[in-house]
Amino acid sequence: MNKPIYISGVDMTPFGRHAASMQDLTQSAVLGAVADAGVELGSVQAFYSANVFGGMVLGQVLLRDLGLSGLPIYNVQNACASGATGVHLACHALQAGIYDTVVVLGVEKLTAMGGGTLPLQLNDYMTRLYVRAGMALPAVYAMRATRYLHEFGVDAGTLGAVAVKNRGHGALNPYAQSRTVVDIDQVMNSRMVFDPLTLMQCCPSAVDGAAALVLTTKAPERRAKPVRVLASVVQSGRSETADDDILAAEITSRAANLAYRQAGVTPEDLNVVELHDAFSIAELIYYDALGLCKRGEAHELLKNGATTFGGRVVVNPSGGLLAKGHPLGATGVAQMVEAVWQLEGRAGDRQVHGAQLALTQCTGGGIAGVDHAASAVHILGV
Repeated sequence: MNKPIYISGVDMTPFGRHAASMQDLTQSAVLGAVADAGVELGSVQAFYSANVFGGMVLGQVLLRDLGLSGLPIYNVQNACASGATGVHLACHALQAGIYDTVVVLGVEKLTAMGGGTLPLQLNDYMTRLYVRAGMALPAVYAMRATRYLHEFGVDAGTLGAVAVKNRGHGALNPYAQSRTVVDIDQVMNSRMVFDPLTLMQCCPSAVDGAAALVLTTKAPERRAKPVRVLASVVQSGRSETADDDILAAEITSRAANLAYRQAGVTPEDLNVVELHDAFSIAELIYYDALGLCKRGEAHELLKNGATTFGGRVVVNPSGGLLAKGHPLGATGVAQMVEAVWQLEGRAGDRQVHGAQLALTQCTGGGIAGVDHAASAVHILGV
């Protein structure tokens, strides 16, 4: 990026079931991020509000009681990549010199939907046909998992080991929905959702939460080593053909390669990765797509402890979506909150020592005929 963009303040609510309203959750995160940045709320020039299921002009509704009427408020919806897309759009405006200080927020209250599998895109005739055939997202990932086990000759316990790792990380995170350490037997014996994926290998769908961050082109005076956005990339899926590799995650690989080029770094430089582990198999697929390993070696990376504390690159120290939870609109922002805490040495018991470079990745949108609708990759550094 030509002009340095800093993340000068961050905050989030714990993820879980909240009696508080969406407005209260949002305002708590926004005010916390502004206070963390050491700036006045009135100095923020624009807000980017990310959400999936909250309805029209939600940002204006959420922020109205803060007395911010009249300011530009942009509502961003890009499925699970909504929060990260909001950051991407805000970076564009900062680079262009339209603003010098903005807030990006993400929020969701999924408990209001009663739990269960979230609906796929239904305003597309092809996706409606897929849904009628039983193609819910857990089923799609179960097919990927089955293919992975077959192609690379590993057993289903490999998938369970992802959940054991991330739920162990989440036990160290006071913001995580699930803070319970589990063993492989508990994971594998939990209720089967879609073979071979058990319940503990699927992120919880009934979760509320909000996250916010302050982006600015002004070098933060309160930070000895301020965190910079080194790369910001959003890509859309390409049309699939009959012989596409369902383990390739092409959209994420493409976004990651663009981000590495933009930041001038390589996968080997990374210390922390927060990725979109909505299902256990997704983490293994994204190891490959992000260049953390060669094709077919993801399970070895996991088995060797390379992606947990003390390993080469710690993946999902927050607990990831499997443990921290996945309130869709908030997820991409919350990933960056965790990355900032890690880079600034503020992550407490889950601190990755010496972290200097972090990557966040989330994908969104299950629609027919493409490898996801959106993928966002950001690289942050000090």
